[in-house]
Amino acid sequence: MLNTYRIEVIYMVQAMIKISENANQILNIVKARFNLKDKSEAIEKVVIEYGEDMLEPELRPEFINTIKRIEKEKGIKFKNVQELRAMIEND
Repeated sequence: MLNTYRIEVIYMVQAMIKISENANQILNIVKARFNLKDKSEAIEKVVIEYGEDMLEPELRPEFINTIKRIEKEKGIKFKNVQELRAMIEND
């Protein structure tokens, strides 16, 4: 019997950072609340969650899925702008 395994290599960046005491306390709370191993995981959690809120909508996966769904819909055919305007105004 032959087993196939997928091996994924993830490269991590190491960084020394200076943070305020307040930021340190917040990281400790995040670390404890989510049962994380260390502050590196806490920083990653905060950055990922905050980053999701900051991302432009066109970069979010759910936006991409919405666009793909819309692209599959049948479009409205019209010959010129006036015909399109008439269709829109009659609805």
